[in-house]
Amino acid sequence: MATARFLPRTFLGAARPLASHPLCLQLTLNRARAASSGLHQASVAAGVRVDHAESSDNRTVAAMGRTKSGKALKVRKYPTFVSLEDERLYRKQHLAAAYRIFASRGFDEGVAGHISVRDPILTDHFWLNPLSTHFSLIRVSDLILVNEEGEVVEGDQPINAAAFAIHSAIHKRRPDVHAACHAHSVHGKAFSAFGRELDMITQDSVRFYKSHGVYKQFGGVVLASEEGERIADALGNGKAAILQNHGILTVGKSVDEAAFWFLSLDKTCQAQLLVDAAAAGSGHKPKIIPDAEAAETYKQVGTPEKGWLAFQSYYDEIHAKSGGNFLN
Repeated sequence: MATARFLPRTFLGAARPLASHPLCLQLTLNRARAASSGLHQASVAAGVRVDHAESSDNRTVAAMGRTKSGKALKVRKYPTFVSLEDERLYRKQHLAAAYRIFASRGFDEGVAGHISVRDPILTDHFWLNPLSTHFSLIRVSDLILVNEEGEVVEGDQPINAAAFAIHSAIHKRRPDVHAACHAHSVHGKAFSAFGRELDMITQDSVRFYKSHGVYKQFGGVVLASEEGERIADALGNGKAAILQNHGILTVGKSVDEAAFWFLSLDKTCQAQLLVDAAAAGSGHKPKIIPDAEAAETYKQVGTPEKGWLAFQSYYDEIHAKSGGNFLN
């Protein structure tokens, strides 16, 4: 029997047949129970994923949701809408929430920083914050709709000129991108001073594996469309860009996704700075995650679905803390 080598001879005893030993009987019973449960039984056998019996939505975000009775529990996902007007409201609500969350994380700095979301009806228009309203106070009714020319279509406040230069270039270049985030977070701008990509040194940094670029230039405050185009070039097809001597920028298929990538990127920059400092002081070099492992892990931690889902807990938190007044 294959299990015999795992059972010490002194425990098995010399005179007792192995198959009749209580431990072997229990192992056989366990196997029978596992076999009878079919696909509902999660497996940790070599090469078998524990989510093999899950719905495609659950598998996409590495979620497990099946009860002992076999009931499938579904993970949250981006909603479907009866009308584009409903989706517009949803995007604006989550945009306002993202600003509140950025404020709570210290990503505000005067009038610097901006988050945009594409309008689902006027797809060449996008929503932004009014220039002089603090992130922590932004409500749905404060948001400004602008067109490709930078003209205010809805709202009565001016916008950040740099925001328009950056976001208009990205939204034009990337039809797949519906939201973009840029702010002068402390760790983001500290790491940006090096003008380099992140090292793949943590599981969280793998969210940006081969999906971030570096804009290796500092052209001052971004006011010209040409500068926005160069930032879009640096972003490429990725989800993030390190803007040298400036800060960080993230994009996504939803404002939720883009905002979570920003939260994660800022923390990843912090971790990179800590590791670099520790390595310089100790002489130890950090271990880099190999490409094969990074590429496989990216499929679990770097997808749009995972980014959207990861943001929902932050949305729930700010909704509870604010009483949902950003929805007004």
